[in-house]
Amino acid sequence: MSRTRLSTYTAPPAEVVRALDELRARYEVPTAFPPEALAEAEAAATSWAQDGPARLLADGARDARDLDLVTIDPPGSMDLDQAVLLERLPARSEAAGASVGDVPGSAATYRVHYAIASLATFVTPGGALDAELRRRGETIYAPDAATPLHPEVLSHGAASLLEDVDRPACLWTIDLDARGEVVSARVERALVRSRARLSYAQVQASIDGESTLPRQVPTDLPELLAEIGRLRLEREAARGGISMTTPEQVVEVTEAAEATEVAGEPSPSGDAEPAEPAKSAGPAGYRLAYRVPVPAEQYNAQISLLTGMCAARIMVECGVGILRTLPPARPEDYARLRRVAAALGIDWPAAQPYSELVRGLDHAVPAHAAFMDQAMSLFRGSGYLAFGAGGVGVPADDEASDAEEAVHSAIAARYAHVTAPLRRLVDRYGEEVCIAACAQAPVPEWVLQALPDLPGIMEQTGKRARAIGRGALTALEALVLRGHEDEVFDGVITSERDGRGELVLTEPAVVTEVRGGSGQSGGRLPVGERVRVRLLSADPTSGIRFQLLTHQP
Repeated sequence: MSRTRLSTYTAPPAEVVRALDELRARYEVPTAFPPEALAEAEAAATSWAQDGPARLLADGARDARDLDLVTIDPPGSMDLDQAVLLERLPARSEAAGASVGDVPGSAATYRVHYAIASLATFVTPGGALDAELRRRGETIYAPDAATPLHPEVLSHGAASLLEDVDRPACLWTIDLDARGEVVSARVERALVRSRARLSYAQVQASIDGESTLPRQVPTDLPELLAEIGRLRLEREAARGGISMTTPEQVVEVTEAAEATEVAGEPSPSGDAEPAEPAKSAGPAGYRLAYRVPVPAEQYNAQISLLTGMCAARIMVECGVGILRTLPPARPEDYARLRRVAAALGIDWPAAQPYSELVRGLDHAVPAHAAFMDQAMSLFRGSGYLAFGAGGVGVPADDEASDAEEAVHSAIAARYAHVTAPLRRLVDRYGEEVCIAACAQAPVPEWVLQALPDLPGIMEQTGKRARAIGRGALTALEALVLRGHEDEVFDGVITSERDGRGELVLTEPAVVTEVRGGSGQSGGRLPVGERVRVRLLSADPTSGIRFQLLTHQP
């Protein structure tokens, strides 16, 4: 089911590890956990194994082990943040208990049960582990290994929603009407048990009718995931949001038994979930490829986005929380993008919204791929907005009135990170705000104290993670090309400015810079056209240099 074009160019594992170790040292990536933090994590895991489920239920958590929840993740993932169950409700079904809703009083057609790992069960506020988590901020993924936010005894063990074990969770119940609009949403602390661990490929094969899922999985899961996913994509389009399924660079391990894919860049929402490298005797090498997410990934992502949007509304209504934000594109950026469309021969009527245009493009067409590459850079400056603590005011009740401040422009709605607490620090705090709000209880003091500092922490640690991601891809690109100097490659120019542009090779999956040559008219690069280039040099330190030979109109 994978739509991956494999590369024949590989990088030696020892050189890859050496380059990545230098990168991690340069950005001071945390390595081993401090002994005190690790001891706290191990003690928490042991305590959960002894009597954690009984204590959780005694404290008033819901026993939801009767729900047939399943996880859907990339192959090889062990840090399982979410488990889902989808239901089609009887006609005129009552809502699950309203906390937020777009259409209150409407009949609920679908029910989404979404269990999120509960890290508050294992992390003591103000302890050594808590301090280390604030230092790390998020999991950093690299082709050879992940630098986890939490010790593996938690992220791969006691806190992960693994198959057939009891786990603490923040359980969302979201009712949708026949159009996919939210009727009601709530979240509560619960004890859950996942029935199966599925991959996107498995689910997509079932949606396509090519195979069946394990018998413990609800038989209607593939149908409902596709049905609800498409409805939510329609709702996204109606409000002006945009989800682009452009090809992404992935790193694959060249092993006969198992290949691991690692996404190069996160989605606009920041919810991309790269797989962890497989644990084995050692890779034979690393290669680069392009991959287009299968529809099942899009549908699953819509469930996560739905939950984050509900969380944001709950936080705003209760007056405390932290939002994920992305400012709208500037008029001059739209003007530039219109010039790019004209140069590429793409018809963009003046009255047509940008989000509608990009949905009609085909990444297999070079000019369209070049435009979508430029469109990805339209929205910049994502961040976090903490409010209701530390003197920061609450966003306005009307979303339209605070679009510049509190809305995620790519999603076209308020949005909060709450669905990936195993790999992102901020999600633990958002979860606790929502649980308190739905229970009509005070937000815990440790959450209120932390909120003002979280935007700065996440900005700093996020920059480090992005730098590692970009640096890893740059090093891999040089290493897979080294030794192939003087060879000629096919590619597409996706952007140009002042005689420099972005070159996307067809094979291997390399995205790099190229300069216009004297043989080109005025030194300009043929944006959106197929070209042939010669590799001049490839070095992880100095970079990659290509010579533009010809273009193919």
